[in-house]
Amino acid sequence: MKCGCGCACSSTSSLSDEEKRILAAMEECGGPCGTKDIAAATGFEAKSLSNKIAGLKKQGYVDSPVRCKYGITDQGRQVLKA
Repeated sequence: MKCGCGCACSSTSSLSDEEKRILAAMEECGGPCGTKDIAAATGFEAKSLSNKIAGLKKQGYVDSPVRCKYGITDQGRQVLKA
């Protein structure tokens, strides 16, 4: 299990393809985006995204700077590049 601190124990191998697609969609959004925006970009249902986004938040890859909006963190960008 990853600690979410950005240390060496965090690796992209534990991210699913779905999680990577969500992070990529957030990066393309260019700022805080809503679940519907992410769903449109990924093809996932908005309801299923909530759980996936919550998991990404716990890992430190996503934040919520505005209520009901989500953005990719620097750590999330790093994991996409790796």
